[in-house]
Amino acid sequence: MTSLYLLEPDPVGPSWAPFAGVRPVAELRAGLWRIRERWEGALQRDATAILGGHVAGFNEFDEPTARALMPIEGPAIVAASWFAPSGSPIESTAPVRRLSHGGTTVGWVIPAGEHWERPGDDGPGLEVDGVLLRGTYDLVTALERLLPADCADFRAAPSTGVPEGSIVLGDPADVICLRATVEPGVVFDVRTGPVVIEEGAEVRSGSRLEGPTYVGAGTRVLGGFIRGSVFGPECRVRGEIAASVFLGYGNKAHDGFVGHSVVGHWVNLGAGTTTSNLKNTYGPVRLELDGVRIETGRSNLGTLFGDHAKTAIGTMLPTGAVVGAGANVFGAPVTPKYVPAFAWGCAGERVTEAGFLDVARRVLARREVAWSDARQESLRRTYQRSRAG
Repeated sequence: MTSLYLLEPDPVGPSWAPFAGVRPVAELRAGLWRIRERWEGALQRDATAILGGHVAGFNEFDEPTARALMPIEGPAIVAASWFAPSGSPIESTAPVRRLSHGGTTVGWVIPAGEHWERPGDDGPGLEVDGVLLRGTYDLVTALERLLPADCADFRAAPSTGVPEGSIVLGDPADVICLRATVEPGVVFDVRTGPVVIEEGAEVRSGSRLEGPTYVGAGTRVLGGFIRGSVFGPECRVRGEIAASVFLGYGNKAHDGFVGHSVVGHWVNLGAGTTTSNLKNTYGPVRLELDGVRIETGRSNLGTLFGDHAKTAIGTMLPTGAVVGAGANVFGAPVTPKYVPAFAWGCAGERVTEAGFLDVARRVLARREVAWSDARQESLRRTYQRSRAG
């Protein structure tokens, strides 16, 4: 049986902030699905491991083991975490030795009896469809390109139909409720794509959902205008949200605007938190990461929030801001474009390791997620890696 491995960027580099050293790139959402899930679906096999020293020992839910790069024995496929395949199946049969996209190698096919040590560009290639990712900011690009088809795939799912008392703009067949709870008075605008609401999710009266949008299992939409976005499991969202990726377990339970942003696991956005997603010049957005400048080539880009980041009420974030994992944003009249991981406020102080772990334990309990020794060790490693950086 051919094994599947996900190869992390090496070096992971500042373009993957605020997730470098925090969570595998393979576990980020590109469109509706995580990158690992996209590869698993395209190749019809489960991943054996994630290869990346920057997240060795990562432990969360159902992901495969994350470990440092090592030789791989065939038969196997090594797939690049910085590429998000579309929904098309990939048939990597002989004599194919590489998977490529636009001239860039994004996968390596290792026959039985051979072994693989590092990426290369040798051997016959097979062109595959999808989105190359230069950094975290390209998850917004992947959302725009992949979400319409991802949501459309659910048209064949056993939907319970349009909820009673809803208002539908467009084809009612594009309102796809999978045993979700939807209060009367919700508006579904599916003229630009389907809206998918997973089992156990809840949408309350006063919400307007514009497709393509995906609401994950257990997530609650508490009101407001939601469009072109993805919400992983157990999020709480309200207000105006546009073209944004919530990885899961995020909390934006109050008004405020979040647009063209990526929100990590266990992020809490205080009431009125607002992201700017367009410069006054309407020009391309540049990231500024502790002295490193990155040209994104995007004119719309909000904030990249790392796991466990938190903002105070009324926080205003500039265009192309990056908030590091575990950071607490408060106290500054103008929030800087870059807030380091585990910052306590914006004056150079830092959250302690013990303080971070104590808060994380309380936060997980609020979503009834078990705290384990393995999870604690994974988060402790994340904190230690941030100190080393």
